[in-house]
Amino acid sequence: MGIDLSFSVIKIAAVGAGSFLFAFLLTPFLLKILYANKLWRKEVRKEALGGGAVPIFQKFHSEGEIKTPRFGGVLMWLTAPSLAIFFFLASLGHIPWIGKLTFLSRSETWLPLATLFAASAIGFIDDILQVIATPTHTFLRAFWEKIGKYVGGGLSLKYRFGAVALIGLVGALWFFYKLGWDTVFIPGLGDVFLGWLIMPFFIIVMLATYSGGVIDGIDGLSGGTFASIFTAYGLLAFTQGQVDLTAFCFAIVGAILAFLWFNIPPAKFYMGEAGTMGLTATLTVVAFLTDSVAVLPIIGILLVAESGSVIIQLISKKLRHGKKIFLAAPFHHHLEAIGWEKPQITMRFWIVGIVAAFVGVAIRLLG
Repeated sequence: MGIDLSFSVIKIAAVGAGSFLFAFLLTPFLLKILYANKLWRKEVRKEALGGGAVPIFQKFHSEGEIKTPRFGGVLMWLTAPSLAIFFFLASLGHIPWIGKLTFLSRSETWLPLATLFAASAIGFIDDILQVIATPTHTFLRAFWEKIGKYVGGGLSLKYRFGAVALIGLVGALWFFYKLGWDTVFIPGLGDVFLGWLIMPFFIIVMLATYSGGVIDGIDGLSGGTFASIFTAYGLLAFTQGQVDLTAFCFAIVGAILAFLWFNIPPAKFYMGEAGTMGLTATLTVVAFLTDSVAVLPIIGILLVAESGSVIIQLISKKLRHGKKIFLAAPFHHHLEAIGWEKPQITMRFWIVGIVAAFVGVAIRLLG
């Protein structure tokens, strides 16, 4: 028992450290490609979601938008799957110790790895569409205008949410039919039977979590937020004996920390959709696998606040004839508008995120 626990801790720590090292060493090569090909937006966003000008956004972000590449999420996209494959092959080759670090597991990590890869791939395509010039060919231009109508560039919202919903559907089917999940644990109530309704519930949660990806807007903000969230779910997985899932979570955390090393002010690159879409979709899967989806709004309180501020702003403008609740949305832009410095926003968001993670973990364990 003691030996198994000790090795589990060593395995998790080794995977997390290996992930950080892999992503850290990969970053200079990635940055060289991004800057050599000028993979950043060519113009500043001029319109808000739902219509209207964005003078506050342009005031604070005009320079960074057109001089800083996206695609930081490529680190998370490549690192965890690469480590999973490497350690799995090492286990097949019976390489001492290294092979024992494999965290591939049908019941614990197949689905989150597949989700990370698929969602990040779609996010990567979206990032590409945001940074390359509009085609001049008539057919290509028409196709471009059909799929790319988002105010910030890239895929339109209906295609983004459609892609996330499709990934969610596959995940929901896997949970219900392959893993036999049909209940959700609610702290204080216990297991609540949903039956087949767990499938639409899964999709809704994934869409809601993805909407929190708007947090990727200030240097260091999204990286610190997702690091605390995945650390929390890694701890929950560990308390439930899901060692492979724990190792996966810390592989994600390691890659995020390597990204964060280069993303703190002044950022060398942004996370982009390759990161936010992949991480939010994967987070949903991990929350269900740990049977801790009920505390996701607490652990991910910053995602809720950011997404909620956008929704509230849109509703207010719709029902109050253009009047806004916030000076700008998402909420971190509102804080910029009232005079908070960017590092101040980032640090305070990190503090809130860490506290929320502790509270969410405690509620789940006590529940």
